[in-house]
Order: sequence, then structure tokens, then C-alpha cells
Amino acid sequence: MLQRRHKLSKRLMSAAAVALAVSLSWNATALNLGADRPFFLTSTPFMSPRGNEGLLVKSLLEISQGQTQAALNTIDKLIAAAPNFKLAHLVRGDLLMARARQLNSFGDGTQAQTDTLTDFEEEARVRLHRYLSRTQPPQAPDHLWQLDASQKHAIVIDTSQSRLYLYRNVNGIPRYVADYYITVGKNGIEKHKEGDKRTPLGIYFAGSRLTRKLPDFYGTAAFPLNYPNEWDRRQGKDGHGIWLHGTPSDTYSRPPRASDGCVVLSNPDISTLIPILQDGKTPVVITRSLSDDGEQAANKTELRQALESWRQAWQSQHTDAYLDFYSHDFFSENRDFGQWADEKRRIQSSSAPVKVALSNVSMFRYPDQQRPMVVVNFDQQYSNGKLNSVMRKRQYWILENDRWKILYEGAA
Repeated sequence: MLQRRHKLSKRLMSAAAVALAVSLSWNATALNLGADRPFFLTSTPFMSPRGNEGLLVKSLLEISQGQTQAALNTIDKLIAAAPNFKLAHLVRGDLLMARARQLNSFGDGTQAQTDTLTDFEEEARVRLHRYLSRTQPPQAPDHLWQLDASQKHAIVIDTSQSRLYLYRNVNGIPRYVADYYITVGKNGIEKHKEGDKRTPLGIYFAGSRLTRKLPDFYGTAAFPLNYPNEWDRRQGKDGHGIWLHGTPSDTYSRPPRASDGCVVLSNPDISTLIPILQDGKTPVVITRSLSDDGEQAANKTELRQALESWRQAWQSQHTDAYLDFYSHDFFSENRDFGQWADEKRRIQSSSAPVKVALSNVSMFRYPDQQRPMVVVNFDQQYSNGKLNSVMRKRQYWILENDRWKILYEGAA
């Protein structure tokens, strides 16, 4: 009888889902982690839980080992630290109710509705997955090809795992710093139109923190992303107001899919990011999944060479060679390839010798493209004896018939 009272119900985890994805249901002794029960938390930096999430993970793993009193003590510490952590309250309720009767499902100790319980279960699953997975975060994710000196940090968001990864710029090379649980759109990803409640996939840049007073709904801070970007608009995508922001004061975190398209973090987590995001220059890559760039070395080298050859062709006023770097699908804000070519031929036919220099180059591979596409930003210094100009420029390069070609060009 005593044994039955202290057992938490089990639900098989899918081995095919790897990463030991835990579907939290309670049963008798422990969350069933299967025959290949994962190791407990290791000492490696990625595997070690931190802060409030660490306490939640510790409690869930204590449950999985049948240590229900230890789990209750841990969850009490979490609730003391974060009284608005609703998932923690639900776990605590189940732990207490399990003393009186057997529980048949996750949240059986509460009166919450089924859809709410499903949201809590999914949040618990993705949070625990991050620590039970043996996979280390890529030290050089395949979307961050090169950072420029002004970009002290970069962010990559893995929407499939509800995770935001923060990288630090070390001499142009990204280095993993930390990661955070996040919420994306109610209807998932791949935003196309206003009001579809989806989070866009693409390369964006976080603007400076909004200073106007916002409703409590947006939490501690909000940083707008430049959605729709040039490629979004080219594809006819619309909408606006995609932000990184926090949670209401009475809510520690929201379910994995609960926003209107924004990327939402807990207030403590976004507060940690405020010093990083406040310069308004942080690149934010929103992708379906995170992976390493081990297979991209050759492409990166070829693109760097193509960028330099483009510069040389422009500086030497070899117009045909210069235009050969442009895709026939090229577009700018108001010109197609034909219009661009006509203008460049006219200008270069009568231009004095020019000097072109590029600096502060960054490169970001665009997610989910059938053909590799890279967003390249740089400072361009141009002079022709009469005119001296400096501008920040953005190009989209696409791999076309095994050659890198410019698909878009404009001011950044």
C-alpha cells in the first residue's frame, strides 16, 4: 500500500524520438526511462542544469529515480525562487496527491483542462530533453559562417527544440555561451502572412530595446526583429511586430507553442540577454533545427573568394566580369537584373578609376533553402576621385550552377 501511494505513473519514451524525449505521465514508481535509462546529470557544462530550470530538471530526474520526497524538496525550492512557475506548481500538486492515491496521468492532481495539461507536458518534455540528450550544442553552428567585429554575440533559435542558443564572437568565430527555453508561435513556424500566429524562419537582426511603456504581457523587455526582411518580402510574406520579449509578471514561462509569432523567453532569461541585445546589432537566426557546419568549409572559402573577386572586378571597371557575379534572378529595392545591368554599364562607361574596399564582413547561411543562400553584410568604402562614400551593404549570395551569385544587393 505504502509503495503504491508513493509511485508516480509512467509512460514509455519513444526510442525513435531519441534524445530520450520524456512524455511526462505519472504511474507507480518512476518516470519510465526505458532499458537505456540515461545517465544522471554529468559535469560537462552543457549537461549541467542551471538556475530555475536546473531545479525543475533535478526534481523530474529525482522522480524518475523514485526519490519522491527529494523531488518534493527540490520543487519547493524552485517555487520559492519562482512563485509564478506554473509547471512547478503542477508537478508539486501531483507529488502531494500521489501520497493519497495513484495518479493515472500527468496533472491528475489538479483540475486543469486537457489542453492546458498538454501544454505543461510538452514544456516539461522539451526542458528535460535538453539535459537528457547526449548531444552537445554545435560550437560552430552551420548558420554562423562569420561574425564581424561589431557583432559581439549571435543568437541561433532551434524551433524544433524550443531553444535559443547564445554564441560569443571570438575573432569572428562563434563560441557557445548558454542556451534558454523559448516559446514560438501557436501555429508553429514559417510565417507567411499577418495574423497567422507563426514564427518566421530566416536571418534577422534584433533592434534596440523598445523604450516605450509596454503592456505587462510583454514582460521585462522587448527587442524587435527586422521581419519581414528582404527575402521575406521577395516571397510575398507580410506581417510585422515579431519581437524577442518576456512574459507577464504572473507567468514564469509559456508553453512551447503559445505566442502570436514572437519568440518569448522567461523574464529572468531575457534580463540576462538585455546587455547583449541592447546595441541593436545582434544577428538572430531562426531555424528549424541546429546543426554543425562541418560540411560547409569549402562553401565558405569559395564564397569569400567570390566576394573578393566581385570587389576586384568592380574596382577594375571590368563591367562584364562584374555583372557575371549577379544572378539573372537578381532583385534590389526597385530594380531587376536587366535594370541593374543597364545602370552599371552606363555608370562604368564614363566613370573615373575607382577604389573599393570592404571591411567588417559577416556571413550567415540562410535556413531551410533548397539551394545554399548566404546573407553577407559589410562596410563598403568607395571613391572615384570626386566622391568618397562609406555605407553598410547587404547582399544575398546563392549557389547557382556551382557558382556563387548575388541574388540581392542593397543598404543594410
